Amino acid sequence: MELGEGPVWIEDALWFVDIKRQTVFRLDPVSGGLEDWAAPEHIGWVLPSTGEGLIAGLKSGPHRFRPEARSFEPIGKIDVDLPDNRLNDAATDPEGRLWFGTMDNLEGGETGRVYVLDKGEVRESGITPVAITNGPAISPCGTWLYHVDTLGKQVIRHTVNETGNIGEGTVFLDFNGQDRADWGWPDGATCDAEGGVWLGFYGGWAARRFNADGALTDEVRLPVANVTKVALGGAERRTAYATTARQGLSDAELAAQPLAGDLFTFPVAIPGLPVTPANT
Repeated sequence: MELGEGPVWIEDALWFVDIKRQTVFRLDPVSGGLEDWAAPEHIGWVLPSTGEGLIAGLKSGPHRFRPEARSFEPIGKIDVDLPDNRLNDAATDPEGRLWFGTMDNLEGGETGRVYVLDKGEVRESGITPVAITNGPAISPCGTWLYHVDTLGKQVIRHTVNETGNIGEGTVFLDFNGQDRADWGWPDGATCDAEGGVWLGFYGGWAARRFNADGALTDEVRLPVANVTKVALGGAERRTAYATTARQGLSDAELAAQPLAGDLFTFPVAIPGLPVTPANT
């Protein structure tokens, strides 16, 4: 994959995407079968839905994706005044609200916002714009939202109330310190059953887990630099699936990282939870 992203365990299979090559994948780990679908635009994620098919995050906005028909139907357009923006990462909360972020595809301007898709309607979350949004990840209880400011090297935590409005953000994790200078940039985020937060690290050669107090509990080193996101799946949701990227690597770096862009797995002690379908 050029830019693997958006891994998510749906029923008995892993879904993920290659953003730049505009492709959706479905992997059956038992049979080893791999299906793929071409998307009409850059695609950041797919998530389950209470309606027909899946919800997909394309460059222009969320779409209803019907795998059997290989069709993508727009639900709403996002950032129409920002042609360099695209959707990047997403998650659902226990109420079925779908939280997703945009980013500057040129990775410069602070034009990335976080939106909420709730029962077919899209609204801004109120989170301060940044260049590259990642996550958000939602705690199992639904009361905490973790928003990743990738270029700012921070994870910001917000409260979420029963109506889906967020409170003021506070810094949950900061990777700007000298002791973490070689950790890379925090990328996609995922919460597990105990409220721990798994982060992929772009340029950091690792996935790391932090507990709800922000303490590092697990570090899994991988043989590639750009680790984008972790999903928790498998029969007991104790298998981590990590997507990675090869984009931007030089010929020398690719020669040293022949597995760059591959999908990796490793076991975890704390399982994931079923992904709540979007209420759309």
